[in-house]
Amino acid sequence: MIQFNLLPDVKLEYVKAERLKRTVISLCLLASAASLSLLIMLVLTVDVWQNKTINDLSSDIKTAGNKLKSTPDLDKILTVQGQLHVLGGLHDAKPTETRLFQYVAQLTPKEVTIKDLVVDHTANTISITGNAPSLDVVNVFTDSLKFTSYTTASSTESRPAFSGVVLSSFKRGPEGAEYTIDATFDPAIFNIAESAKLKVPNIVTTRSVLEHPTELFSVPEAEGAGQGQ
Repeated sequence: MIQFNLLPDVKLEYVKAERLKRTVISLCLLASAASLSLLIMLVLTVDVWQNKTINDLSSDIKTAGNKLKSTPDLDKILTVQGQLHVLGGLHDAKPTETRLFQYVAQLTPKEVTIKDLVVDHTANTISITGNAPSLDVVNVFTDSLKFTSYTTASSTESRPAFSGVVLSSFKRGPEGAEYTIDATFDPAIFNIAESAKLKVPNIVTTRSVLEHPTELFSVPEAEGAGQGQ
């Protein structure tokens, strides 16, 4: 069978345009419907589901808060727990006082005695008061502090153990000299987390190298008299 298209070209273009128009309108309607559906879902999510979630969480928080408030001695429990958390750090930061007497024995000349020893770990200062047979021995003691260095287990580099060493006061007497030496120490030598080793210069013979060391700390006369009775 033979078909003949008797429509003019203008009519054909019009039919195609109408068909394209209907297709575009259909697609626009579908896109609008999809956008409207998405908008409705977003509104439901924000206004309904999110508000419900917030209200549920607020209710849970209120319930938990009331439960905590009803706990007996809550303030004491929280205080103890807070202190327990910082105990580890405080333990690591505390100085090793047991090293002090070892250091003093290494640093003090055999002729020198110590009457008063004050160590401040907050300001990292040390004050030594005592007696010596002469000021020359006191000067040797002072110089030994100035030039003493130390090393640690993690570093073999020698660093000064003391700084600002000053013979702050001295007084000659018939039996020798009284002295007071003030200095600032490096806190690393008392660090509990790491061992430290002092290196004392060879300008002084200390009690740490003697087989039979003499008394290091002198006893006040009044206290010594009381003990003898």
